[in-house]
Parts: sequence; C-alpha cells; structure tokens
Amino acid sequence: MRIKTKVALGVVFLFTAILAIGGIGLYYLHELSSDTQNIIRNNYETLQYTKRILEASNHDILAIADTIEANLIRQEANITEPGERELTIKLRTAFENYKKGNRDSTILADLRATALSIQEVNLKAIIRKNDVAQETASRASTYVVIILSVFAILAFTFIVNFPGYVANPIIQLTTSIKSIANKNYEERLHFDRKDEFEELAQAFNQMAEKLDEYEHSNLSRVIFEKKRIETIINRMSDPVIGLDERKKIVFANDQALTFLNVTKDQLVGRYAPDVAVENDLLRTLIREGNSKEESNLVKVVLSGKENYFSRENITIQYTPTGEKNIAMIGQVLLLRNVTPFKELDLAKTNFIATVSHELKTPIASLQMCTKLLHDKRVGELNTEQDSIVKTMNDEVTRLSKITHELLDLAQVETGNIRLNIQLTDPKDIIQYAREAVKFQAERKHVAIEILIEQNIPSIQADVDKTTWVLVNLLTNAIRYSPENGRIVLQCHRQAGVVQFSVQDFGPGIDARFVGRLFEKFFQVPGTPSGTGLGLSISREFIESQGGKISVESDEGKGSVFSFTLPV
Repeated sequence: MRIKTKVALGVVFLFTAILAIGGIGLYYLHELSSDTQNIIRNNYETLQYTKRILEASNHDILAIADTIEANLIRQEANITEPGERELTIKLRTAFENYKKGNRDSTILADLRATALSIQEVNLKAIIRKNDVAQETASRASTYVVIILSVFAILAFTFIVNFPGYVANPIIQLTTSIKSIANKNYEERLHFDRKDEFEELAQAFNQMAEKLDEYEHSNLSRVIFEKKRIETIINRMSDPVIGLDERKKIVFANDQALTFLNVTKDQLVGRYAPDVAVENDLLRTLIREGNSKEESNLVKVVLSGKENYFSRENITIQYTPTGEKNIAMIGQVLLLRNVTPFKELDLAKTNFIATVSHELKTPIASLQMCTKLLHDKRVGELNTEQDSIVKTMNDEVTRLSKITHELLDLAQVETGNIRLNIQLTDPKDIIQYAREAVKFQAERKHVAIEILIEQNIPSIQADVDKTTWVLVNLLTNAIRYSPENGRIVLQCHRQAGVVQFSVQDFGPGIDARFVGRLFEKFFQVPGTPSGTGLGLSISREFIESQGGKISVESDEGKGSVFSFTLPV
C-alpha cells in the first residue's frame, strides 16, 4: 500500500470517528428532547387542565361552567395515557349531570375524585417518562464514552506511530547518505514494507553498490599506478622529493634519502619545515629561490668531492571538474646532478678569461698600428688605403669590445665582480654616457633627448659599470633607430630608487623573444650581429649593485630599456 493511500485512509478514519461521535450525540440529544417535549405536551398540560377544573369545583359550578367546559374540552383532546380516556369520559358525565340540576354531593365529589385520578395517572406517566429519559441519557453517555474511547485509542495510536512511520525511514536515509558522503560505500538500507520507502531503499542500495564497485575498481587501479610511479621514481638517478599542498613529505626516492643522509622513516610522512630544522640540505631545498639561475644550484660534498645539483621546484596543479579555479595539490623537488656541466662551464670561463686576457696585447698593438697609419707624419695614404685602414680600425675596435665583454663575462661567471660603490650624481653618469655615444649618434643623425627630473637625489653606484650599462643601452638604441630618428633618455625618482630609461622608436622586439633578451649569447633573429653578451652583463652589473633591469617593447613602435639603483 502506498504512503499516500495510508495517509488518506488515516484522514478518512479520523473524519469517520468525528462523524460517528457527532451522529450518536445528535441522535440521543434528539431522543432526550423528544421525551422532554412528550412530558410537557402530554402530561404537564393535562395537570394544568385538571388543576383549573378542581379550582372551579370549589365555587358555584354553574357560575364557572364555562371555565370547566373549556378545560374539559382541552383534556378530551389531550388523552395520552392508558385509562385516561375512561376517566375523562367519567369526568364529562359527572359534569353534565351536575349541569342538569342534579345537586347531589356525591356527583360533585365524584367529579373531583375523577379529576384527581386523571392527575394521578399523568403524574405517574411523568415519573415513568422521566425514568425513560434518564435511561436514554445514561445509554447515550455509555455509547459515547465507549465509542470515544475506542476512537481516541485508535487516533492516539495513529498519531504516535504515523510520524515515526514516515520520519524514521527519512532519518535512516539521511544517516546512510552521510555515510556514502564519507565514502562508506558498504552502507545499505533495509525497509521491509511495501511502499515508496522500500523502492527508495532498493534504489539507494543499487547506487551504493555501483559506487562501491567504482571505488574498488578505481582503488585497485590507483594502487597499481602508485606502485608503478614509485618504481619509476626509485629507478631515477636524480633525487626526487614529493610534498602535498600542506608541505607534508609524501614520497622520496632512494637517491634523495642518500642525498639528505636520512632514512625513509625520518623523512616520509613528516612536515617538511620540521625536518628542515634538523637537516640543512632540506632547508636549502624548500627555501623559496629567486629568478637567478645560481640560486637554484646546490653544492654538496659527496665522497670528498664538490658536486653541484640543479634544483627544480615543480608545482602540481589541477582544475576540479566543473570549476574554473586552479587548485594546487602539491609540489615535486627534482635535483639534477650538473657537476660535469659546472666543471665544463668553469673550464670555459677560465679559457675565455685567459684567451681574452692574452688577446688584449695584440689588439692594443693593432690599434696602435692603425693609429700610426692615420698619422700623416708616417706618410700620406691614398683614398683606397685610407678606406682599408678605417675598416681595419673598426674591426680592431669591435674585436677590442668583444674582448672586454668576454673579460667582463668571466668576471661575472666567477663571481669576481669588483665594485666601487660610491655616492654619485645621476647627471654625471648620463653625461659620461652621452659623450661616449655622441660620435656614433651624430654619424647616424640620431638625436638624444635627455629628460632629468629636477632635484634628482644622488645614488649608491659604481660609476664605471653603471656608465658601461647606460652606454650599452644607448648603443643598442642607436643601432636599431632609423636615420634622423630620436632617442629619449629619462631619469626620475621612484620610491627609494632612481630609474634610468632609454626609449627608442625602432622596429621593436617580437613578444616571443622579450623574455630571453638578458640570457647569455642570445640574439634576436634577424638583428645585426653581436656577441649577445651586452644585456646579460648589464643585468649582472645592475643586480650586483642592488638594482633591477627590465624591458618593455611594442613591435613596430620601439622599445624601452630601464634600470633602477638605490638612492
């Protein structure tokens, strides 16, 4: 039976109980009312009639014959009790005889006696009918009490049980749904009742079975994939450490354990900063580094030899289904042994420094030779010879510049940058740089527009290296500016720093290459040849002085190179 049907039957039952109790009550009230009306109409009125007749008989009966006649007629019309008719006829006969002149006292006495007898009959009838009414009332009370008790018990049972009948399955269903939400897919509902709740329980159990099957199938697959990934990680020759989103260490391969000199129990499952308190290497690994390549190198002494490891921090992210926000679920610390590359790089740096240093002497000799050839005291040169000497002088100058850049690069790579930091007026640096590129700008007819903020403060800087950076930026700007173009050199103060910026209006730089401009040996494809070292060395010089260098470029509209130094 459906719950809807049961609810309807319960309501019909309560409605029937109300109708039954009300019907019985109305029926017996009607009976009591009928008995009362019978007493008043049948007996009480007769008592009134006979009372008036008796009162009239105490006087001259002929004088008030009309009163007796009227009441006697009403009595004759209200005969309701057994024997009352005979007494009424007898009363009429006595009255008629008395009216005819028969003044015998026995007739008057008989008239009175008959009237009293009629009263007696009606009084007895009143008593009898009252007993009947009392009995009816008692029976009505009994029936109402019985029926009310039965219906009250049934209604109470219905009221007590029916809410639980509906609510208890809902409570069980809510509890089971919470269990399913907590991934307890073995939860089941059992309702032994032929209604909608049993169908709901069957549907719920089917859902739980499907979820259980899905969970177990996924779990086995996840366990298999986890073991495979652990095997792959352990087979890697590089140390690998995995952390969850709360920086708890979830895995580490054997190479990582050897690298950190700890056991698996001392590392896996613990909060990384807690382990880092006891382990300097791990503290270095989880420390947030900056963008410089050197900050990602970790030097470790293994087997009495210095080893260099490149640190890579890989953030693991994913986008939950149906959501747009990216969630971070952990990170992986990957260390690569770059000791052979570091050794090769060091050898390359030493080689470059040695060769560059050795080249300085012959280059200086060549510069002296070209200068002597231009000296008219040595001899006059014809036009062709003069052109050759100028070309040779330009090439020797370019070779000298490359040599100096290589020496600066060796200085940077070995960390032997020698700085002479002193209090400097930015206007002096701008003046030195302008004079250095003045001839080159005039030869290409490029105007240099200088904008310096008034009351510019002094800065802490190495004048020579800062001037070198500014000259390098101006030289690049002149190189990429069109004939009869212009360059804007600005200097203004910001929060705690002074910013220098060089803006050209040349072809600009493709957005794909902007991020690589400060890399060593990088050159934008299609640009005039060079070493690709100028901007890289500029960055090192500026950052070593506590400043920052940056670039903004809009292809087709030009570029702005800027750097800051502390006030």
